[in-house]
Amino acid sequence: MELFTCYFNMDTGCVDAWYRDGTILSIDCTKFEQAEAEDMYQRSELDYLIYNDPEAYVELVLNGDPKAYLRAVTEYKGLEE
Repeated sequence: MELFTCYFNMDTGCVDAWYRDGTILSIDCTKFEQAEAEDMYQRSELDYLIYNDPEAYVELVLNGDPKAYLRAVTEYKGLEE
């Protein structure tokens, strides 16, 4: 399926995605965050994707490894490294 468009729907708290074949997908962002994010930094990263790159958010939910992605992007590296 080829993604046509998607956006964050503030009224429902979902990312809505429309595909060229007419399929509509709605992802409940609150439930996804509760299941996948372990701390406020990971929730913040998901929020960034929701508002700034909803296509990447949909791809992460459907085809990615959310836990591995969130661990990688929120990994703390001290100055001494």
